[in-house]
Amino acid sequence: MLAPMLATPGPLPEGSGWAYEFKWDGIRALAFVEGGRTRLFARSGAEVTNAYPELRHLGEHLDDAVVDGEVVVFDAKGRPSFQDLAERMHVREKARAARLATALPVTYLAFDVLRADGVDLFDTPYERRREILEGLSFGARTAVPPIFDDGAATVAASLENQLEGVVAKRIGSLYRPGFRSPDWIKVKLDETAEFVIGGWRAGKRELGSLLVGVPDPATGGLRFRGRVGGGISNAAERKLLATLRPLTVAKSPFGDTVPREDARAAVWCRPEIVVELRFGNRTRDDRLRFPRFLRLRPDLTPEDVHDG
Repeated sequence: MLAPMLATPGPLPEGSGWAYEFKWDGIRALAFVEGGRTRLFARSGAEVTNAYPELRHLGEHLDDAVVDGEVVVFDAKGRPSFQDLAERMHVREKARAARLATALPVTYLAFDVLRADGVDLFDTPYERRREILEGLSFGARTAVPPIFDDGAATVAASLENQLEGVVAKRIGSLYRPGFRSPDWIKVKLDETAEFVIGGWRAGKRELGSLLVGVPDPATGGLRFRGRVGGGISNAAERKLLATLRPLTVAKSPFGDTVPREDARAAVWCRPEIVVELRFGNRTRDDRLRFPRFLRLRPDLTPEDVHDG
């Protein structure tokens, strides 16, 4: 099965030889169209056609084509919501998929074309593939997102619209299925912020993850924002444990309910220690996505931590 070409993480390249696209927070999917019938395949090679019945008309105006793109769910503010998409991506039962297609409809964002009218385009430069893509006529719930020639402005727009990042593509690049190419560079726009530690859990090490939150003025406790285990080095673990052990308490400092899977076997502590975290974005209920520990912030107190 054909695998999509992949981007290499890196800093934003600049110059006239690059085009820039928004990075969409969704599920990569190749659309194979033949005789008006569309079949969708995930990056893993698994067929996911039944999960997204609203995309069955994606290729109704195409013949013998392969399109590369992203399946996304847009929220009420018009931003991709991976949390909503998560309810869709593993559904294979047709009746349930049909119900979810009405409640949480997806959109297919087509950003490349690998075959058109039966002609393979793998060895066609990206700039020309893009022209061909924009000339195609798609069916319902499909769009071709814009590209830009100003990288810095694209990054600024991505930040302003709270998108996941930017992908820069060399305009002369060829499509290499399954290859992670330096001709495509993905720039993730992670956020950093300060949070207060309310507890920790053991894992393979004594400190496997931190339970963090933000001060809640109404209760004097913490509002739970998530569990973070990434980025904690051996040296950081030793320092964290030395700092947190004297602060252990019997009761959770979190005023709201900590999910059972996060609270299991937790060691609670007084909410006095501030840490800086890096994370991708937030879910609809304000949980951190892909958080990583950066450092302790002994220069800050919980009163210095603000939500948002």
